[in-house]
Amino acid sequence: MIGNLRRVSLTLLVILLALGFFASREDPEVTVYSDPSRFDGFTMGTTYSVQFAANVPPDIAAAVEKDTAQLLGKLAKEIFSTYVRSSEISRLSQSSLDAPVQISTEMAEVLQEALKVAAETDGAFDVTIAPLVNLWGFGPQRNNADGAAPSQSSLREALDRVDYRALVLDMSALTLARTSDVEIDLSAIAKGYAVDRVAELLEAYEIHDFFVEVGGELRISGHKDESKRGWVPAIEAPLSGLSQIYEIFLSRGDSIAVAGSGDYRNYFEVDGVRYSHEIDPRSGRPIEHTLAAVTVIDESAMRADALATAYMIMGAEAAKQTADAVGQAAYFIVRSGLGASGEPRFEAQHTEAFARYLVR
Repeated sequence: MIGNLRRVSLTLLVILLALGFFASREDPEVTVYSDPSRFDGFTMGTTYSVQFAANVPPDIAAAVEKDTAQLLGKLAKEIFSTYVRSSEISRLSQSSLDAPVQISTEMAEVLQEALKVAAETDGAFDVTIAPLVNLWGFGPQRNNADGAAPSQSSLREALDRVDYRALVLDMSALTLARTSDVEIDLSAIAKGYAVDRVAELLEAYEIHDFFVEVGGELRISGHKDESKRGWVPAIEAPLSGLSQIYEIFLSRGDSIAVAGSGDYRNYFEVDGVRYSHEIDPRSGRPIEHTLAAVTVIDESAMRADALATAYMIMGAEAAKQTADAVGQAAYFIVRSGLGASGEPRFEAQHTEAFARYLVR
C-alpha cells in the first residue's frame, strides 16, 4: 500500500478507539455501554494505562490498581533500571567476570527470552548494546556531550564490549555469569515483560477483558464491552511531530500482545546527517535503511517487544522474510520518498499472519 498519511489527531482518537465511543447517545437503535474501568500512572521513564471491562466491586478495582503500581514500581526501580545504581541490572553489570551471580526470577525470565531472540535474529537484538547506546548519546551515560558522532576508534572500543554470547544464563540455578566485560541494557524488552506481568495480575483477579499499555507496548484480551466488540489499537505514523494514526487494526477478541519500534522520535543530526537511537549491535552504527517503523503481534508482549527492535535493525526485506518464515504477525512502514509538496510518503507491508487483524 502506497499512500498519504492518515492525518488524524491521535490523542482523542486513540481514546475513542480504546473505549469504543463510536455510537451516538441520541440514537435509540444503539446501546451505549459504560466506560471500562481505567487507571494510569508512570513507570520505567514512561506512562502506563490499564483498562478492563469487567464489572468488579470498587474495593477489588482499588486493589488491582494498588497491586499494579507496586508491581511496576518493583520491576522499574529494583530490577531493570540502569539509572538506579542499586538496581539488580546495575549490580549485574558490575559483577566479577566468570563468577555466577544469583539473579531474580524476573531477571532470569527476561534474559532467557532476550538471548533466545538474539540467537534467532543473528545478533540484531543484543542486550549487551549499552556501550554503543551510551557512545551515541542515547543512554544514561552520554558520551557525546558535544553532539558529535563518535570516532572510529571509540566505536571499535565499544563494539569490543558488545556480545550477547558473553552472558551465560543458568535457569535451573537462577544464575548469570559474564565471560567478558559486557554491560546489560534491557530497555528494549523490559517494558514488554512488565505488560505481561500486569496481564497476569489481571487474570489472577479473574479479569479477562482488558487493555494494558506500558510505554506503547500492549496486551489485549477479550472484548471492551457487552457487545463483544474487540479492542481497536492504532499504529502511529512515523513522524517526529504531533502523533498521528497511520493504521488501525482489530484484536477480534483474541488475546494478543502488541509492540512497536521506530527511528523517528529519538535521534540527532550532525552536518545534515540523521543518527537514530536504533543502533545495529553488529556494526555499532545507527540504522540507515528505509524501514521507519515496525509493529509486531505475538502471544507475549516481552517477545513482541524484542522482535520489534530486532526487525527494526534488520530492515524491511530481511525482517519480513524472517517473520513470514515462522508465521510471525508483523507490520512494516517503509519510507518511499517525498510527495509533491515535500511531505514524506510511506509504503506499508505486512506478513501473512498480520492480515487477519487489519480493517479491510
